[in-house]
Order: sequence, then structure tokens, then C-alpha cells
Amino acid sequence: MNSTMNIQRFIVRTALLLLFGCSTSLLAQTANYGEMTVLPNTEVGVMNDFNNTPSGTVFNDGDVYLYADFNNDGVVDYIDGGMTRFRGFAIQDISGTNTSYLYDVEFSNGSSVNAFQLSGSLNVANEATFDEGVVDNDTFGGTFQFEQNAVHFQTSHASHVDGEVIKVGDTGFQFPIGDGGFFRPAAISAPSNNNHTFTGHYFHESSDTPGTPHNLAAGVIERIDDTEYWLVERTAGTSDILLTLGWDENTSPSFITNANPNAIHIVRWDEAQGFWVDMGGVADAANDEVTTIVEVDGYGIFTLALVKTEEILPDDVVIYTGVSVNDNDKNDFFFIDGIDRYPNNEVKIFNRWGVEVFSTRGYNETNNVFRGYSAGRLTIDKNRPLPTGTYYYILEYDFPGSEQIPAQRVRRAGFLYLETQ
Repeated sequence: MNSTMNIQRFIVRTALLLLFGCSTSLLAQTANYGEMTVLPNTEVGVMNDFNNTPSGTVFNDGDVYLYADFNNDGVVDYIDGGMTRFRGFAIQDISGTNTSYLYDVEFSNGSSVNAFQLSGSLNVANEATFDEGVVDNDTFGGTFQFEQNAVHFQTSHASHVDGEVIKVGDTGFQFPIGDGGFFRPAAISAPSNNNHTFTGHYFHESSDTPGTPHNLAAGVIERIDDTEYWLVERTAGTSDILLTLGWDENTSPSFITNANPNAIHIVRWDEAQGFWVDMGGVADAANDEVTTIVEVDGYGIFTLALVKTEEILPDDVVIYTGVSVNDNDKNDFFFIDGIDRYPNNEVKIFNRWGVEVFSTRGYNETNNVFRGYSAGRLTIDKNRPLPTGTYYYILEYDFPGSEQIPAQRVRRAGFLYLETQ
């Protein structure tokens, strides 16, 4: 440990004693009435309840350990970025009338399942680590927001957010949400604008209510998950997203967990039409997840459902999902055999992070095709092939109808493998 770090620790701790110790020791509370700055490479531990009063200002660019309750009625922020660690030995209240702006945050408290009672507002700019203990803002009314590029780690049944989580930005995101001691995330693809905002909330209870009855289901929907649902809302902006949900033997009904994954789709309650509608689904059986086949066309209550696969439109289009960019005239583009018969079509391709890398209308079997090069909104170099890996495609086209099948807009989605090396 170098001398500079020792001096910085001593200065901060001495300032704390001078500012708080004498006047508040009888109340077992540390109260800040002035300005407190935690310097980089500095550690500060607060054993008692910490109360940042309306006149108090805290800038944390170091490493702050909070072992008891935390209340912020003043300013809590950072300049260059610091870590705030909630590491209590009993249930910790996180409260206050003002938002606490944190760069990095850690939750590590094994005293109770719902170890953190959030009635205040937390805003995370960089990383949130969920080590142990659930952050409960559903019961206590707090808000938890992730900013542009903010991420989280180590989420599990033992540590997540029980309540609503807000995400701002144009990056794909998995909401670290759950309920009843179960981590049940929902993931969205990248919105188109960094000011657009989405919220996610999971409920370990049935959505079959008088307001959203399961008997009102459209089309191919056979049976709707009656043990859980997600609330996903677009709260700012106009972006639409692909939605990913998963099934879990701890929370999902057996008719879902035991089903053929290809028969599991995402469904949404359509408030305007008054019934459940099919959002489609591409199953990832290895991870027990399913993703909508196209960007959702509405928001609100989502859950899983079984669909009647035998009633899904048969057609004579064949999709070949291997693309090899090596100039050998074999599999050198994404080939959709028969798509020329349906010229009113649209093809989109996304990478594993939900970023669109290719989009076109009138896809055909000759010149308007995907050859492994990006043509998406975030393309940096159109002259270089995309990295080798698994990508996600969405195909839509107009089916003119037949004697057995009515005319309709067909939607197909799945994974394709691109090799460019």
C-alpha cells in the first residue's frame, strides 16, 4: 500500500470524524450537512446509518462501504467514477427524496432474502454487481435505473431486483428482475436511439384475470402460461424491440417446461383488441429462451404460451442457414429458395447483441442478398465482412393465399451461421 493511498484514507476518515462524530454518535447515525468528497484510490467505511441531509453533497470517486441504512435527501454523485458497496449485516433501507447517482454499485448482504428495501431512487451509470440479497422496490416504491451502456453482473435467484427496472439507451439489455425469490429476466434488443427508455417488471403470479382472461386468445394460441408474466413498457421514444423471455422449472408450468421448444411462443395482451395475440417465437432450447420473430407491435403484459404448430402456415420456401464468405461459389450468400415468388418481402439480420447488421426489401435469389457484409445503421466498414458467428434473421413476405390457406403476411425467424475466416 503506497503512502499516497494511506494519506487519502486518513484525510477522509478524519473529515468524517470531525464532521459527524460528536454530534450524532448518540443516535448511531452518520449525518452529512456539508460537502464530502471521496478521492480516487480511497476507501471509506460507514458502520452506522448514513443520512445525507438536504444540505449535504457527496461525490464518490473512491470506494465507499455502507454497512447500515442509507438515506439521501441531498446530492449523491460522482465526478470520475467510484464504487458504492452495500454490505450490511441486517436488512438495509435505501431511502431518500433525491436520486443517488452511482457509477458502480455492489449489493452483498446475506442477512435476508430481501436484504435491501429500496424506497429511494438509484441511478447506475456503469456496473451493478448483484452478489447476495434481493433489492425490493416493488414493496417499498423505489426506482432503479440503468443509464446508457450500464450493465449488471452475477444476477441469480439469490440477488436481483424485485420490482420495476428502467433502462435508458440504445444498447441491448437484460432486465435483472424477479419475484418471490426467483430471478426471471426479460431481454430487449437494441433500441434505435440513446434517449429511448424501456421498463421491465416480473410477476410470479397468473395473468389470467378478469381484465386479461386467457380464454380470449387469437389464432394459433393453444394454452397460456398461468403462473407468471412480465410487464414490458416503452416509456420514452419510438423504438421497437425484439423481446426475449425464458422458462424455468421453478416458476413456469409443466406444460411449458415439458413442451417441444418450437411450440413455445411469446404472447401479449392487446388492450385495444381485447385478446391475447401471438408475437411468435424462435426457441433457444440450450438456454431455455424464446425470442419474438419480429419487433413487437405493442407493449404491456407478456408471457409464454403453447401454439398449435400444425396450424402455422406451411409454404414452399426453404431457408438455408449457412453462409461461407470464401469466394468458392458455395453457400456464399444467405439463400432463401423460392423467395422470388414472393417479391413483397423484407429481410433483417441481427448480431447476438440485437444490433441490426442487414436490412432490405425485395430480397431475391440473385443480387439483393446478404453476403456477410453489414448494411445496418451502425455499420463502420461496409468493405469488411462481419465476424464469424451466429446471427439472427427475420423474414416477412406476403403469401397470396390458396384454397386451404387464406392470404396473409408470413413471418419466419431463426438463426444463421456466418463463416468469414
